[in-house]
Amino acid sequence: METKLKKSIKNHHIEKLLGFYMSVLEHEWIIILDAKNAHDIETMCIDVGISATSTVKIVPLNEFSKVVKRIRQS
Repeated sequence: METKLKKSIKNHHIEKLLGFYMSVLEHEWIIILDAKNAHDIETMCIDVGISATSTVKIVPLNEFSKVVKRIRQS
């Protein structure tokens, strides 16, 4: 699956795979990606087959320092 995922990343405009973890006991994957669009991640999960066997939850994250900077500017 990891090889298929790495090949699919480029096809879905995902910048980088930052981390790949799995909890075998909980059947949960945590994949940290750098992408501009959550829809690209969703499509990749469908194409690779992750969503056929697992629930996919996409959580957009920002660096803490960037969030604080935006709050201070507003």
